[in-house]
Amino acid sequence: MTVESHVFTSEGVNDHDDPAAAKAATGTTWIRVSDATDEEMREVASIFGIHELELDDVRDDVRPKTEIFPDHVFTLVKTAVLRAGDTTFEEEVKSETVGVFIGTDWLVTLSMTSLRAVGKVWNAVTREDPRILSRGPDFTAYRILDNVVNDYFGLVDEVEDDIEAVEEEVVGATGIDTLEDINSLRRELLSIRRVLWPSRDAVASLARGEDDLIEERHEKYFRDVYDQLVQLVELIETYRDLVTGARDIYLNSISMNMNEVMKTLTVVATIILPLTFVVGIYGMNFSVMPELAWDYAYHAVMLGMVGIAAIMILYFRQEAWL
Repeated sequence: MTVESHVFTSEGVNDHDDPAAAKAATGTTWIRVSDATDEEMREVASIFGIHELELDDVRDDVRPKTEIFPDHVFTLVKTAVLRAGDTTFEEEVKSETVGVFIGTDWLVTLSMTSLRAVGKVWNAVTREDPRILSRGPDFTAYRILDNVVNDYFGLVDEVEDDIEAVEEEVVGATGIDTLEDINSLRRELLSIRRVLWPSRDAVASLARGEDDLIEERHEKYFRDVYDQLVQLVELIETYRDLVTGARDIYLNSISMNMNEVMKTLTVVATIILPLTFVVGIYGMNFSVMPELAWDYAYHAVMLGMVGIAAIMILYFRQEAWL
């Protein structure tokens, strides 16, 4: 798949192999560019007056934004999904850039790969509802942005499930795997946040109707997308707080476990201390120690040491130190 075109006329949707012919045709034109070569992208850009720097923005994976030009509006957004990393089996947030160019009677979507959010609207125009293009390129652009944002909700739901699993795991956990899971979630949320925050600002420009190419009757649709992005941003901030709380619980659990270990070692050392004192006394090489000549001296000392240890253990248990 490289360059495809739909042209909506009163007779329905027609396809053109030549982008220039599609632009010149009477009606609303949508050019879909994906998996295209640099030469094909430059050809489409030349036909529709798209600047080379706008192409670079799509190719270079810059942050989402909206720019207004005299003859078109350029909106750049990103799709985001969870995928296994290139060097690890851990899931990471993978994003793909799509550039949406809105003209007076034309729409160009440009992406480096074929994207589901764009393809869903394309298929709807092709088979299900060709009237989407009849409402203008700005409304078609809204449908694409709406699909992109709806996919964000699926991504956030996956992260929410992972957070719930970590919250159940973190209580009493002391293994390093739990900490790795928490740090992985923090990285995922940070990556999602980097996509959502600028996307919200980009859609806000369209929702405010800052350009005449966005019809006033369609501004409410972009405001709906903006409201969804605000909701997503708030969810991400809430989830970041939850993950931070889970990390604090984990660190507290580690600290409490360490305190228990130190308390046990302290009790053991305290019990051994008087026994060591007794052994030390009778280990001295004095020639005159009357009790050493007693036949039961060894048994008496051992019994006394056991008694001391037993008394101390009972005391520690009474104080709830054991």
